[in-house]
Amino acid sequence: MQKTIEITTTQNVTIEYELAELRERMLAWLLDVVIVVFGYLLLTQLLAALFGSFWISEGMGWGVVLALLPFLAYFLYQIFFEIWSVGQTPGKRALNIRVIRLDGKDPEWGDVVVRSILHLVDTMFSAGVIGVLFIKTTSKSQRLGDLAAHTTVVKVYSSRFRYLLKDILNISSLDNYEPVYPQVRNLKEQDMLFIKNVLARRQRYPNQAHDEVVEDLVTHLMPLLNIEQRPLNRPDFLRTVLRDYIVLTR
Repeated sequence: MQKTIEITTTQNVTIEYELAELRERMLAWLLDVVIVVFGYLLLTQLLAALFGSFWISEGMGWGVVLALLPFLAYFLYQIFFEIWSVGQTPGKRALNIRVIRLDGKDPEWGDVVVRSILHLVDTMFSAGVIGVLFIKTTSKSQRLGDLAAHTTVVKVYSSRFRYLLKDILNISSLDNYEPVYPQVRNLKEQDMLFIKNVLARRQRYPNQAHDEVVEDLVTHLMPLLNIEQRPLNRPDFLRTVLRDYIVLTR
């Protein structure tokens, strides 16, 4: 059974994510390792071509450097990509998963550094046993690095609620539709996908909890769209926002 996690953002909106499965995390990690090893081999071949045997000559300590370089390279690789790509290394991007904090924010430098350091314990020095054990037994699928950094790994889009903007609504062009909220241009595609997911969950599971999420979402959108009077029909308002965004940005 797929495990999920509910995260309440700083706007008091609760979002449900599907946690990444163990096999997805393992495949992403293996892909990242292959990339780092491939880069390491290219570097050693380049150094050999440029300096011959001089760069590994006796007394220069290159043996120690060569032994530590793959670990340092993987450490820096993790930090760079999880900051630059907002929680995704190339391996995670390929598997459609990403790191998030438990407060809903993107991981920061300190979080990523802690996760990367503890990767040595979770995966490398324990052959992955410790990482697998913690991911399988913790309620939020957290390895030691996640527990220390207060993060976890989730699917970018739930398979049940995976949408592209072109699939959201069957919308005509500006020729026969007049947008209601032109300020919607200030929002992002990620915001639209979130709105669509909220509507989809409310339709699939009609209950008070999802009605409250809709109310919170409307409250959050009103100042962003310069709306003073609260819409009477909240779901219709959200669908209009989606429609306006698609028409105005495509």
